[in-house]
Amino acid sequence: MSKPLADRVRPQKIEEIAGQKHLLGEGRVLRRIIESGEIPNLIFYGPSGVGKTTVARIIADRCGKKLYYLNATTASTSDIKTIIAQLGGIDTAGGVVLYLDEIQSFNKKQQQILLEYIETGEITLIASTTENPFFYVYNAILSRSSVFEFKELAPEDIIAPLTRAVAFLEEEKGIEITVDNASLRKIALSSAGDVRRALNTLELAVLTCLKDRKAVVDEAVCEELLAHSAVRYDREGDEHYDLLSAYQKSMRGSDPDAAVYYLARILAAGDLPSACRRLMVCACEDVGLAYPQIIPIVKAAVDIANAVGLPEAVIPLADAVVLTAISPKSNTGHDAVFAALDLVNKGKGGAIPRHLQNKHCDGKDNNNPGQFYKYPHDYPNRWVEQQYLPNDIKNVRFYEFGDNATEQKFKEYWDKIKNRGR
Repeated sequence: MSKPLADRVRPQKIEEIAGQKHLLGEGRVLRRIIESGEIPNLIFYGPSGVGKTTVARIIADRCGKKLYYLNATTASTSDIKTIIAQLGGIDTAGGVVLYLDEIQSFNKKQQQILLEYIETGEITLIASTTENPFFYVYNAILSRSSVFEFKELAPEDIIAPLTRAVAFLEEEKGIEITVDNASLRKIALSSAGDVRRALNTLELAVLTCLKDRKAVVDEAVCEELLAHSAVRYDREGDEHYDLLSAYQKSMRGSDPDAAVYYLARILAAGDLPSACRRLMVCACEDVGLAYPQIIPIVKAAVDIANAVGLPEAVIPLADAVVLTAISPKSNTGHDAVFAALDLVNKGKGGAIPRHLQNKHCDGKDNNNPGQFYKYPHDYPNRWVEQQYLPNDIKNVRFYEFGDNATEQKFKEYWDKIKNRGR
């Protein structure tokens, strides 16, 4: 099978990289690092198809070290250990560059295994991620790396790679290709800043129009192809937030049909992170204590989705979205914590009651020494009456039992134990 066009025309020089002038323009920091030949540990983050992998490969080619490639979504701890075992060999005497794609998929233990060798300089790490590394990358690795953010490409940035690709296809296939500027711009606009997507669309358009070793790609052909491609939306615009809002409100409103429809639209646009984040929020905020077991179930589905990636990610997410939509609902936990936050932000609540504090040494001026904490496990039913809130809010109630079966069952239990209603 032929490699995708995006791989066949991958830039070999920094000057050929689309966009990213804030990083790779003349005199910019990353450009100067690359030209120096002294490569530190690097982490690149940003959306898909904007040049992270390409830049990492160009750097690895220029630094004269043995290059290893791992994709963290499929690599295991044994893959890391295999690379480590080869350190100090003849072909790795000059050091090793490990290009680790999608580093956010490595767990903390896997990232820690690399740490020792990063510190000694035996391994130079170049990692890429579509997620914010400050949330997903182990702090010890972050502190030893330089982080650079890659921006989403404008349509104008994508025109140059498309033009080069036309010339490449003509030479590769021995054909004549005619593509007007309007068609190139339409392809660029439809790609939502993803060069890889734009190049794949161009190749499909050429193959569709090829006849007698000539291909004439016009706007009509592009429109027909793009009508069948995945829906895209502006991730910074109103449509993006309207779609996510409808997605979460459909789950909250217990409509599984609408929920999976909006999920499909989000995933068709390739926005896996937003689909996962809103799903987890909805499980905690809207189902919550009515069915608390849903929280680990949804988290497991999200983990699977991120491990397998799109398109297969749609399956575990669909299961979780339907489950969230049809589950009983309760926002009592949500209301309780936000009521507490409101008081905290208003400066309410005073000193922590003495019997709840960590044990301190009583001074000689204390006429009533001792902590006087009552250990609940020493009492019948593992409960004893004592004050937990600060004095000035000791009678405030933040949590009220919901009317769903789960919370009402707990209410019945606590009314019995505490021998009082609430």
